[in-house]
Formats: sequence, structure tokens, C-alpha cells
Amino acid sequence: MKQSERSAVSWLAAFAGEKKNLYVASVVVAILGVVCSIVPYVIIGDMVAKLVNGVRDWQFYLKDAMIMAAFWIGRVTLHGISTSCSHKATFHVLAVIRKQLCDKLAKVPLGRVKDTPSGSLKNIMVERVDSIETTLAHVLPEFTGNLLAPLAVFVYLLIIDWRMGLISLITLVVGMLAFMGEMIGYEESYQNTVNKTKILNDTAVEYINGIEVIKAFGKAQKSYEKFEVAAKEGADCYVEWMRRCNVFFCISMVLAPCTALAVVPMGGIFFMNGSLAFADLVMCLILSLGLVSPIITVMSYMDDLARVGTIVGEVAGILSWEELERPVQDKQKTEDYSITLSDVTFAYHDQEVLHGVSMQMKEGTVNALVGPSGSGKSTIAKLIASLWDVNGGSIKIGGVDIRDLSLEEYNRKVAYVSQDNYLFDDTIRENIRMGNLSATDAEVEEAAKKCGCHEFIMGLAMGYDTVAGGAGGHLSGGERQRISIARAMLKDAPIVILDEATAYTDPENETIIQTSVAKLVQGKTLLVIAHRLSTIADADNIFVIRDGRVVEKGTHAQLLERGSLYPKMWQSHISVKNAETLPQEREGVEYV
Repeated sequence: MKQSERSAVSWLAAFAGEKKNLYVASVVVAILGVVCSIVPYVIIGDMVAKLVNGVRDWQFYLKDAMIMAAFWIGRVTLHGISTSCSHKATFHVLAVIRKQLCDKLAKVPLGRVKDTPSGSLKNIMVERVDSIETTLAHVLPEFTGNLLAPLAVFVYLLIIDWRMGLISLITLVVGMLAFMGEMIGYEESYQNTVNKTKILNDTAVEYINGIEVIKAFGKAQKSYEKFEVAAKEGADCYVEWMRRCNVFFCISMVLAPCTALAVVPMGGIFFMNGSLAFADLVMCLILSLGLVSPIITVMSYMDDLARVGTIVGEVAGILSWEELERPVQDKQKTEDYSITLSDVTFAYHDQEVLHGVSMQMKEGTVNALVGPSGSGKSTIAKLIASLWDVNGGSIKIGGVDIRDLSLEEYNRKVAYVSQDNYLFDDTIRENIRMGNLSATDAEVEEAAKKCGCHEFIMGLAMGYDTVAGGAGGHLSGGERQRISIARAMLKDAPIVILDEATAYTDPENETIIQTSVAKLVQGKTLLVIAHRLSTIADADNIFVIRDGRVVEKGTHAQLLERGSLYPKMWQSHISVKNAETLPQEREGVEYV
């Protein structure tokens, strides 16, 4: 069965795994609790019959009362055990869902994740998954109990007098008809609330994440208006839905529980004509009072069940995303750490951005990608880093197609530092240590020193134990970048990709980082993307990219001699450098 065709129940059963037995136990115990809740009604009926017949033995009634109390205590105890089992199973399900979602996002192409608003992913993984806890934990035991209890009572009513049993359902039928009125357009209305809530969540995340830009450019009013509109629409869709259902809801809630409206007059008629004993009439009245309330409770679960179905569908949608095509284990051993791109094509949203890119990078060499903005340099780097899969052609490491290498093993071979450096809301020490989880504190600090981080880290309030903040928000862009480079260097991977890794550093620190990188990448295959051409003038190979194609390649000297685009870029770069008057200005630093 295809994943997209699986039902919500099938998904939940898979998430529950070995904990399904807890759900089974919860249902069994709930049924026993139902039995315990019915017995007191029978005892009450017996007591009423004895009173009508003139029995005045208080010890008999005391004994019956104690038996009733015992069954009620049993019912409460069994309910507690039942919900305890269902809660344990439910928390396991929620944990499995979140773990699988996190694992999935690590395996799908980066483009698919980037295309999905972060607010939507966060909303599904946190709030929406959490919102199904109450339903999953209570629906099985309480749904079972509230469904079986009235069914058993109804059967007992039929045994006493089948006419009274049917009469007790009259108001329930009227209430159900009103409930059906509530369900008119239910699917459309419910989906509308889901969509409007998603929009509100995405707008809120966008507003909060962009608050710095909003303030800097004085766009607070315009941005807030967008959020205000989303919030109003998010509220209005619920208000309009509730307003439309209000009349039907009131009718169903008022009439459905009022079984006495039909039982008392009809029972009185049967008693007057002698076809129903008074004791049976009282018993039918007592039982009918407890017949509908549990059914209404069951009906109240319908919204919750629909919500669970929708949320499980959203989770299943993410889990059904196509993953990067990678084997569990390497199909071949790489001969070395050279990189070969052969006729590589790649498209964003069906728009091709790389057109037959081919290049060779030998092991242990320094290779640079240069070219105008938007030419495809970063896309090539991300394809080599295995963040996406090529649409055509191949990328090989050591003569082996990267699609034949396991993702876990491949990630150990490549250290990738992008322009958009991300730090976790953890200490600086642990953010660096993510490059090598087995690294000691001394090794972490040594990597920081080599990347020019140590001095500014020691100047922080808690030194290496300072928390970087969400996305590294407590640090400057240059500081985040240096820590990211230290993290990559600590990984000690044989292939290093630096995508404009010094973009946010000042000239003094850039010199430190360039010198550190030169030492740390010796013997490694290095790929550098740079806009400052002086920093890659000594590279072994320079590939000039324009409009998704390799238009020139060679060393710095070769490209200046016989290139067309590169000399213009170099002249432009030199002109800018000559125009600068900063005392920190310096010549390019060699990587090797």
C-alpha cells in the first residue's frame, strides 16, 4: 500500500508500534469499567422495587448501598488504569511522530525543506502534534465506555419493556437530526479553519523573524497590518462557523438529553392501563436519564477525531516526501577524495539553473568557483555537499557516484560552511563540538584558536559556556561565521567546502581565518566560493560560472592571459581595492 493511501488509523498503529498493547489493555479495562458503572443502576432498580413492595429492612438497603459504592469505586479505579495505559501509549506515539519527522527532514532534499514555510513545519511538529494528545489518550477508553454503557442500558431497557426502550430514544432522534444540521458543510468549514490557522502561524513567524528589518526600515505598521489581517481572518472563520451551527447545536443539546419528556407521559399511560408495573416505570425512568449523556459525549469527540485525521494526514504528507536516493551502506569504496562533475543539470521549481556543468577537482587541490551573483556557484556547492540531488549527469567522489554512498558516511567526508551560518541555542563550546561530538574541551578550544575565535569567546560573559541564543542571535554575523568555520575544521573532513565563508568578517579577522584555513586544509580537497578574487588568486583551479555554465577554467595566471570574463572581474576587483582607504587592506592569502 502506498503511504499516501494509508488511513490515519494505519499510521497511528505504525507509530504506536509495540505500545499498541497498551491501547488494547486500555480498551479492555474500559469495558470492565463500563460493567462496573451499569451494575449500580440495576441495584437501584432492585431497591426501588423493594420499596414499592413495602420492604423496610434497612440492612438490606445498607448492603445494596455498599455493593453500589464498591462498584463505583471499581469503575473510577478502572477508569484511572485505562487512561494511564492510553496516556503511556499516546506519549510514545507523539515521541515517535516527532522523531520520524526530524529524521525525515534530514533525509529529504534541502530544496523541499526550504520550499515549506518554517512556520508550517514548526506548527505541525510542535503545536499540532501536541494537540492530538488529549484525543488519543482519552478517545479510546472514554469513547469505548461512553458507547458501550448506553448500549448496555438500552438493552436492559428493552428487557424490562421494549416499548419504553424505544420511547427513550425519541428525543435522541430529534437531537441527532439537529446534529446532522450542524454537519452541513462541515468538511469545507473545517478545512477553512485549518488553512487560515496555517496562514496565521506562518505570518506570525515571518513577523517575529523579520522584526529587525521591520524596525530598521520603518515598516512596522505595514507588517503589523499583514499580521492583523491574518489574525482577524483566523478568528472570523471560527466565529462564522460557530454562528451558522449555533441554532442546530442548541436544539440538539437541549432536546437530546431530555428523555423524560417522552418516558414520563408514555410510561404514565402504560402504568394507568396496567401494562407497565410501577417499579418497572421507575426503573425505566432512572435508566433513561443516563442513556443519552454518554452518547452526547461520544458525539463531542467527532471534532477531535476529525482534527486527528487532519493532523495525521499532514504528518503523513511530510513522511511521504521523496528522500535523497542513498543506500544504507556504501556500494563502492572511493579511491580518493577527488571530485568530478559530469554534465550536471539541476532545476529549481522546473526552472533549470545548471546546464551541463562538468569539472574535475583532484584530491588535495584548492579549487575556486567565481562568477556573477546568481550564476549557480552556491547551487554547485550544495549539490557536491549532497544537500540536493542532480536532475541529470553525475557527481563522483573518488570515482564513485555520490548516490551510491550512504548519506551518513558521505556526511563524514564533507565539511560545508555556507554564507548563512546557523548556531543552535546552546553553549558556544557545544556548537563547535557538533563538528566532532567526541572532541575534548581542549580540542574544541584549539580549533577556536586556529580560527581566530578564542579571544572574542573569552571576552564573553561565560566564555565558552556562553549560550549563543536562538540561531546564534546573541552573536554578530562575523562571530557566528568564525564559530561555524571552527566547527567545520573540528570535523576534520577530507573534503571542505567554503561558500563565501568570510563574507561577514572584518579584514583583520579575515586574515586570521584565511591563514588558519590554509593550515587546516593542507592535503584536503578544498572548494571555495569567493567574491573577493584576491583571496583565491593562488588556487590550483578556478572555475568561472555564468548563467549555470562553466565558461572558463584554469589558474589565475592562465585566466588573466586567455580568459574573457575573469580578467574583467579581476580588473573590477582591483579597482575596488584601490579605491578603499582602510588601513587593514591587505593582499590575498594563500590557502596552500
